[in-house]
Amino acid sequence: MKHKKAFLLIAVVAILALALSACGGEAELGTEENPIVWVLVPSSEAEGVLTGFESFADMVFEESGLVVQPFVATNNAAAIEALCSGQADMGALNTFSTVVAIQRGCVEVELVAVRFGSPFYNGQMLAGAETGVETIADFAGKTFCRDDEFSTSSWIIPLLEMRAVGIDVESEVTTIDTGGHPQNVIGILNGDCEVGATYVDARTAVEEDYPDVMDQVNVIALSADIPNDGVQYATEFPRELRDQLNPALIAVAGSEAGAEALSSAYSWDGLELRDNSFYDPFLQVLEASGFDITTLVE
Repeated sequence: MKHKKAFLLIAVVAILALALSACGGEAELGTEENPIVWVLVPSSEAEGVLTGFESFADMVFEESGLVVQPFVATNNAAAIEALCSGQADMGALNTFSTVVAIQRGCVEVELVAVRFGSPFYNGQMLAGAETGVETIADFAGKTFCRDDEFSTSSWIIPLLEMRAVGIDVESEVTTIDTGGHPQNVIGILNGDCEVGATYVDARTAVEEDYPDVMDQVNVIALSADIPNDGVQYATEFPRELRDQLNPALIAVAGSEAGAEALSSAYSWDGLELRDNSFYDPFLQVLEASGFDITTLVE
């Protein structure tokens, strides 16, 4: 008799499982069983980025009741692909990656980061103090440390600036991908490369370990204003969840603990509402320079 009851119980569970599957019984998005996946890029040490955003996500849960699960992609291209392939629901892409993802129709921008009170930042081109490099034209024939090929301030803008002074970048510049802006600075210090580029001023991120970095790595040029990175949602991400998340993200970013978590991870001071059009001027600069972004859009 006991065996019959056990069999009936198993049968009932199996039937319920099939019924839930047939009815699309996947757990609601934003719950522990089905968290909102947030893809990040390793702009500095990946572990530090993840730790900061995990702390931030915990505070977002307290504010909104939504479970957000951050993860760090191996590089910018992988982060774009995660959003475009449905592996991630939201992202914190860098500027150039955001433009590429917009052109691919994968994301919609809703929030932009604020640093030092501004939604814009600047890049800097760097050279070792002993290299004799004094101008951008001197970058010809040198080895260049960059984050990766999708990095806005450590490659895309420098690429355009080198081309503008007549350097055939493809044949005259050798690149090393370091995976982060502080690593670009360290690469120059260690002699892995003579030149490179970062956001302003990534040298301070390594100053504790390299006290002479300001003397050993020179700033050769500063870029014009670049629109900040921010928060993007996959195009299919539900509107009602965006409306739940956006005020929570802004509120937590505006709190002392939230600002500290974001600052340690991405050097963000806050977030403000924007949309895709915020990046239009940057896209126009790329197009005017002859940069063909369609080669990166599938």
